[in-house]
Amino acid sequence: MNATTDKTLYVKRRHLLKQAVALGLLPSAALSAKEAESETTGMEVSSKSHVLHYNNYYEFSTNKEAVAHLAKNFNVQPWQLEIVDGDQNKKQFSLKDIKSFTQHNRTYRLRCVEGWSAVIPWTGIQLRDLILSIDSKPKAKYLKFESVFRPTEMVGQRRENFPWPYTEGLRMDEALHPLTLLAFGMYDEELAPQCGAPIRLVVPWKYGFKSLKALTKITFTDDQPAGSWSQISPGEYGFYANVNPNVPHPRWSQRKELPLGQIRKIPTLPFNGYEKEVASLYGDLDLRLYF
Repeated sequence: MNATTDKTLYVKRRHLLKQAVALGLLPSAALSAKEAESETTGMEVSSKSHVLHYNNYYEFSTNKEAVAHLAKNFNVQPWQLEIVDGDQNKKQFSLKDIKSFTQHNRTYRLRCVEGWSAVIPWTGIQLRDLILSIDSKPKAKYLKFESVFRPTEMVGQRRENFPWPYTEGLRMDEALHPLTLLAFGMYDEELAPQCGAPIRLVVPWKYGFKSLKALTKITFTDDQPAGSWSQISPGEYGFYANVNPNVPHPRWSQRKELPLGQIRKIPTLPFNGYEKEVASLYGDLDLRLYF
């Protein structure tokens, strides 16, 4: 799919391919993994142009429309992802190593705490596959994620009022959930620099600030990691950050959201529409709480 392909044509192509497979005119392999694995009834894929030009990425700018321009020359090769396990052993994975795991194409909702949203087709691997390749029975309670720190290229990191590099964390059961991805592609192309290239975290039932970009390090830990935003404003940004329309952020209601490119808001769904898949992870928590 190129940059000028309209989303209606993208959906039409998928429909025509499925018809051809059903009639025996094409083998089932003709469907991409996204089309065969990820049915998204009721989810309209967001315009690629909107997704590429409206980005929360403070490493480059607080201006969402400026990020794509400022990130266009960001160097993503070579890239190393360092994993520090519970015994403090360090392992290095190149992007080629990451791509050697079973790849998945998933179309997920993305919900920003600010009240806007998108539906994006991602390509990546299940984070659990990487974790279990290192420790088949991980004993650590959490994973800490760390983004790249490169202020020579990421001009926003020259501001000293933010705890760089950007960090976030997940409980181990959240990280092992099959919905959690390490993404390196979107819209059947390589991940764009302004969207977190070359590899980023995608946790679709949580607010977008949990899905850290330009990932360079993962650490197994028994201590709950403090994310960058929760360090700055713990009263606004908590550890769990599950999408919850019933609990407002101090500055934004969470009951409705505005999809990119649209003019009317739509209702926000509990867990961003993934309640059936993930609500059981939080049976012991008070879900009236945002944090």
